[in-house]
Amino acid sequence: MIAAATDTGTLVPRINVGDWVDTFIDWMTDTFDPFFDAVKTFFESIYDGLAWALSTPPFFVVALVLAALAFWVRGWKLGVGTLLGFVLIAGMDQWDNAMESLALVIVASVVALLLGIPLGIWAARNEHVSRVVRPILDFMQTMPAFVYLIPTVVIFLTGPVPGIIATVVFAIAPGVRFTELGIRQVDGEVVEAGRAFGSTDRRILRQIQIPLAMPTIMAGINQVIMLALSMVVISGMVGAGGLGDDVVAALQRVDVALGFEAGLAVVILAIFLDRVTSALADRAPVAKALKATR
Repeated sequence: MIAAATDTGTLVPRINVGDWVDTFIDWMTDTFDPFFDAVKTFFESIYDGLAWALSTPPFFVVALVLAALAFWVRGWKLGVGTLLGFVLIAGMDQWDNAMESLALVIVASVVALLLGIPLGIWAARNEHVSRVVRPILDFMQTMPAFVYLIPTVVIFLTGPVPGIIATVVFAIAPGVRFTELGIRQVDGEVVEAGRAFGSTDRRILRQIQIPLAMPTIMAGINQVIMLALSMVVISGMVGAGGLGDDVVAALQRVDVALGFEAGLAVVILAIFLDRVTSALADRAPVAKALKATR
């Protein structure tokens, strides 16, 4: 193996890709420092406000509100299961950490969807955009999640903001892909019928394509939220707070009990978010119509 590496070194000159990226990050940090400071302040204020709103009331108030949401979208089984799950989180003394993680997931997911859904619509309606976006998304999805933390820490230092930015980059791809897929899957004859009645492209998009693509778009939203939750835990390595901090601390101290409790809290949050978003997808008019025809 050593000989092979030496032979390769003599045949292929050293390509300093990492140094180029490092130089680019340094230039970007120095050039856009005021902009990055404004972005950091913006995200910190939103995150702090949401975390305060979730953590300040007594845990049973927030738990009842979230359980009521689960009951409304799915039924009493999910509502009761949600309530029991959140009571278990509070009983493990992980409530504040769980609410911080939930706040981080919500902020990162909303930003990823605000960027990803319009980009997916654009890609579905413009083949040139799709060809450019597709390899970029492939790169973003195959890059190890830990790598995203390095430049965000360099730019934003430690705390929740680098965790939010890295989570957005890591989780945005399904939002773009599923939106593009959903729009492209809409029957062309339906679109042509809309044009025949004099509808503009914007009206066709708003009243035909997006409603018919909504089940697929909701599946993408579900995937964005799940990826955001997984990345939020990894972001504990840069001091993002929440359950990720306890997971990292348990790993460093080889604390099985703490690691299991923090991991179980993550699982409960994941089940709650997955079931709620899946239920919202089932409540879409198109999804109801498809179920009625089966």
